[in-house]
Amino acid sequence: MARTSSNMIPLGTAAPNFNLKDTNSNNTYSFDELKGTKGTLVIFMCNHCPFVLHVIPEIIMIANDYRVQGIGVIAISSNDIEKYPQDAPELMTEFAFQHKIDFPYLFDETQEVAKAFDAACTPDFYLFDASDRLFYRGQLDDSRPNNGIPLSGSDLRSAIDALIYNRTLKDLQKPSIGCNIKWK
Repeated sequence: MARTSSNMIPLGTAAPNFNLKDTNSNNTYSFDELKGTKGTLVIFMCNHCPFVLHVIPEIIMIANDYRVQGIGVIAISSNDIEKYPQDAPELMTEFAFQHKIDFPYLFDETQEVAKAFDAACTPDFYLFDASDRLFYRGQLDDSRPNNGIPLSGSDLRSAIDALIYNRTLKDLQKPSIGCNIKWK
């Protein structure tokens, strides 16, 4: 498993808009239709990455904890499904059902959305404020597959709390680490 770090794009960057098909509902959505009233968490992920499989329970808990507080949650898969058929839309639907993902899991077939976000790995986390400006980008926490550190979501949870409660982020934002996005 290749370890790729996320690209740490500048804070304050505007959220790219998109129109992508949700594999849970078969509806097409834009960023504006899915964003939250207080902020929006965009997660680039896929079905087969061991880093995603390691953190998916915490992602689900974070989504459930914060959506009721006005945070929109959006997952996007941008992998090349010709080379990685396990990430195909119909398998994304199964993955979402299996893991009880009830937020949109969008398929970026052209990979243009991943490029617009400068996404590099799975999982890759982007937290935007209510004005659609990047507030946090980086890791969920220090846990990785087989490193013995338990999942906590501490880095991302601290960022979301700071956003919701209008606090300044004090900690250094560390890049996420995961599998590289499978480019065409």
